[in-house]
Amino acid sequence: MKKTITAVLLLLQISVFGQESKFTESEVAATPLIKGTLYAPEKTKPNLVILIAGSGPTDRNGNQAGMDNNSLRFLAQGLAKDGNAVYSFDKRIFAQAAAGNMNEDALRFSDFINDVKEIIAYFRAQNKYAKVVVAGHSEGALIGLMAAQDKRADGYVSIAGPARPIDQIITDQVAAQMASLRPEIEGYFDKMRKGEKFEANPMLQSLFRESVRPYMLSWMQYTPTDEIKKLQIPVLIVNGTKDLQAKATEAELLKAAKPDAKLVIIENMNHVLKEIKGGDAENGQSYANPDLPVMPEMISAVNQFIKTL
Repeated sequence: MKKTITAVLLLLQISVFGQESKFTESEVAATPLIKGTLYAPEKTKPNLVILIAGSGPTDRNGNQAGMDNNSLRFLAQGLAKDGNAVYSFDKRIFAQAAAGNMNEDALRFSDFINDVKEIIAYFRAQNKYAKVVVAGHSEGALIGLMAAQDKRADGYVSIAGPARPIDQIITDQVAAQMASLRPEIEGYFDKMRKGEKFEANPMLQSLFRESVRPYMLSWMQYTPTDEIKKLQIPVLIVNGTKDLQAKATEAELLKAAKPDAKLVIIENMNHVLKEIKGGDAENGQSYANPDLPVMPEMISAVNQFIKTL
């Protein structure tokens, strides 16, 4: 039965394997710039999952303007049904935009990493949670990977996360749609590394606009396969076979770099964690379908991983 949220704090009663599992949803500000939803089960000292959204203006629910899919909301609820606490948050850019002081030129990848470090510290200080797990989706996977280092977290989950530097991934993604643009894109990234100015092809202007280049350059400094080797905590790597943005080969590269990690490849799961039985048209439509649930195999993989910690 479909339920409608009518208050900031909502008590949910969900039947799981014939039993009642209860959790609350409440608004929590972990830092002055970070607000999110805390899914809290009625359980003493549950494990906590910090859920990190992917690239762009993606909110705590996994949505962007015109693309509501509720992927992270469904994932968070699925984890909470199993007795885990979950914190899913809006990126700092939402608070900055609301305050009218968003400055794209000043944004750096490390800002997002530091935000997650502060979130971990905020919840650690409460002494309410048995284990803290960092789970990131897409770009959020690399952010979480960096924040979880030095044993800040007790476990790490990469969901559709990259294995290679972002410039390589962007080049491949664009070239897959228009191969003739590959040399031009590679040239832009090379100029960015050298600090050279350039005028981008109008077709690529939104991707290479001057105001976003400092952020892109700061993101390019990280190679996930190198960084994942530094983790001294349990690792789960999850990807889907219908993911058009982060191919399953990315997950396999991460696994090769971190042999003791658990790798789960989910058949027919796409980038927003939905089941796709058809082709690219169905895949694209799922990005704007807020009612299509995430695959239960996705929820199960993370729940089972947490139980091993």
